[in-house]
Amino acid sequence: NKSTTAGDVLFYVPNLIGYLRVICTVLSLILMICFPQRWIIAIILYVSSFVGDLFDGIAARKFDQCSLFGGLLDMVTDRCSTTGLLCALSHEHTERPILVLLFTMLIILDISSHWSQMYFTSSFKQHHKSAEGNQNSFALVRWY
Repeated sequence: NKSTTAGDVLFYVPNLIGYLRVICTVLSLILMICFPQRWIIAIILYVSSFVGDLFDGIAARKFDQCSLFGGLLDMVTDRCSTTGLLCALSHEHTERPILVLLFTMLIILDISSHWSQMYFTSSFKQHHKSAEGNQNSFALVRWY
């Protein structure tokens, strides 16, 4: 058995899916903000990124390619995708301050809740998505 190198991890199947997710997210946000008339393509790209989120986890377990880098890539991509979408929606609704405030609060909630979940489970040396790390969590947290 050869040892796994950092270069190997960069080319793990779930990480390749993660890179595609980043590309889809960036392209979708560019279209949403700069070319809003292309909203159908933007939505397809954005949804593709989140479908990729399902498959990167499946691939990581199937190919035994779980890694700290992959977990970080997945989490950061999720947070950036959600934040980007909420910023694009804020940009679209600048004339309605209540919506801008709502989108801002959702960004804060998304980042702070994920940070809290990661912090508390890691303090017990557990993964934030593991059954052990979520056994006493609210049902919605366990599902998410």
